[in-house]
Amino acid sequence: MLPASEQPADEGSPGKVAVGRRVFLGMAALGAAGIAFGAKVQHLVGGAVGSGLGGLLPGGDRFRIYTITGTLPEISRDEYRLVVSGLVQGPTSFTLADLEAMPRTKLVRDFQCVTGWRVPDVHWEGVRLSELLDTVGILPGAVAVSFDSYDGADTESLTLDQARLPDVIVAHRMLDAPVTTEHGGPVRLYVAPMFGYKSLKWLSAIRVVDQVQPGYWEQNGYPVNGWIDGSTGPTSPGTP
Repeated sequence: MLPASEQPADEGSPGKVAVGRRVFLGMAALGAAGIAFGAKVQHLVGGAVGSGLGGLLPGGDRFRIYTITGTLPEISRDEYRLVVSGLVQGPTSFTLADLEAMPRTKLVRDFQCVTGWRVPDVHWEGVRLSELLDTVGILPGAVAVSFDSYDGADTESLTLDQARLPDVIVAHRMLDAPVTTEHGGPVRLYVAPMFGYKSLKWLSAIRVVDQVQPGYWEQNGYPVNGWIDGSTGPTSPGTP
């Protein structure tokens, strides 16, 4: 989940499943010591499971919290800024209050990790990514959206078609509470139809670009399109 989040790796196609199994075996062998992906390491925070929110979900909060940097960035509510730039008509820096004032979308969806663990019926609240993009205006030539994290390491991407799906949100609440630092708060991305590694934690920037730019996990072997159901799903020109 975690990479830098709650997303170690995840699989979205048959070819990706094999990768997920390898990661799962690595977790079983290494436990909380961390999992190595080539030269990069993803650290499991605070043991195997839990972030101190137990009871907010049926059976307790069963998320596994990971980080690819070894630390969890802490951003206060007042300090938080989400910078939207690139091929847009009006580059904008949104405060948390700005996001909370926008029309709110509520979802109850599972969070599925590549390693096989899943947290069912998670309550998510936030702004549809499509509404943010409409607010800043998209310029001709735009094909995809790239995302950066406050951890300074994790990145992600979606095509514009994927970004406009109704269940892709910039979330500022989950588990019926503000998003905690452990879960990627104060603001994180949630991409409901894709595996957890696509739901970037500690979201700091959104850039509208002219081609798909594979994120951290894709650069380490995971599919650019991480659909949970293994389908091709909506795509745009330039998508691998």
